[in-house]
Amino acid sequence: MTTEDSIVAVVAEAMRAREPLLIQGNGTKSGMLRPVQAARTLSTADFSGIQLYAPKELIISVRAGTPLPEIEAALAAAGQHLIAEPPDLSDLLGAGSDKPQTIGGVVAANLSGPRRVAWGAMRDHVMGVRAVTGRAEIIRSGGRVLKNVTGLDLCKLLAGSHGTLGVITEITLKVLPAPEATGTLVLPGLEPATGVAVLSAGLGSPFGVSGAAWLPPEAAARVAGLGDVGGSVALLRIEDFPASVSYRVGRLMDQLAVRGAVTLDTDASHAVWKQVRDARPLAAGSDDAIWRVSVRPSLGPSVLDGLRAHGVGGFLDWGGGLVWLAGPADTATHAAVEAAARKAGGTWTLLRAPDTLRSVVRVVPNQDAVLARITREVKAAMDPAGILNPGRLYAGL
Repeated sequence: MTTEDSIVAVVAEAMRAREPLLIQGNGTKSGMLRPVQAARTLSTADFSGIQLYAPKELIISVRAGTPLPEIEAALAAAGQHLIAEPPDLSDLLGAGSDKPQTIGGVVAANLSGPRRVAWGAMRDHVMGVRAVTGRAEIIRSGGRVLKNVTGLDLCKLLAGSHGTLGVITEITLKVLPAPEATGTLVLPGLEPATGVAVLSAGLGSPFGVSGAAWLPPEAAARVAGLGDVGGSVALLRIEDFPASVSYRVGRLMDQLAVRGAVTLDTDASHAVWKQVRDARPLAAGSDDAIWRVSVRPSLGPSVLDGLRAHGVGGFLDWGGGLVWLAGPADTATHAAVEAAARKAGGTWTLLRAPDTLRSVVRVVPNQDAVLARITREVKAAMDPAGILNPGRLYAGL
């Protein structure tokens, strides 16, 4: 699809025929959640391009099919970046690297990286959006300025909806100046609970920590740039101008007083955090399933510990609040992950699994009765024929 009108036409035709549509950009996230059974595919990959970039206004508007690397390059040329640090999970999801992910897919999945713990999720930085609903109607929400109160906030509704409510065609994002320097404090030899306590102390300090992760020995060994730490590590990141980073990393090291702590410079920090961002420390075999569990940070270690007996391993991001997991792709292991997340009062997502598994299990938790009713009503209002990515999140919806 090369125009918004052509997208409207395809949706209108599918609505009349009541034929399901698979909505995607380059398909790099087709391995996530439930597989979609559709008569045809509607791709926004050819609907691409930066429509507006106003560096002084900290705003960029792009068509949904615009490759993420193209956006990042344009921002970097002006010394700016995407705030939410979206991960590239293409290899993890089996999509490979021949086609880059698109900004529409990133927003539709609400993907956020390590900086989410300090600066918020991807949806928090979406200022405006255009989309085509399942009624073949174009809707707009928000605007191209930072301060706007334009109508109902559909931006947050569409961000994270995985293409089930509308085909996103254009996105306006808030951006910020990129930090001139980055420093990372590497704290070795900490058990999960102690490591998370140290991460929490760092995040609660006045030094502006923008990344906080804990890696077990097997995960740390997979991260290039950490050196031969020979055990588990806690990582704390600080971003700013060089003198400030140097001072704050030093003060934080003194405050935490962890024996054997070392620091990484900007280049090494960028390399390490890119790997954490993209879940590279996860020791996932090609046949393994992958889950993301979100819990209260202090309970992240208990989720990891409780699942070891089931052959599930992982690491912690977001100060312990995001638990990356990999393990056997079977219903028993999946049930164990669900139970561990529920016990910790958290939520979970089956990020990758064979179609045979993700077709028959819940890929996200069931909603309570009230929220489920609202979900059905919103779906009926925006996609009454149920043609947009049917069953992607919930069976029968």
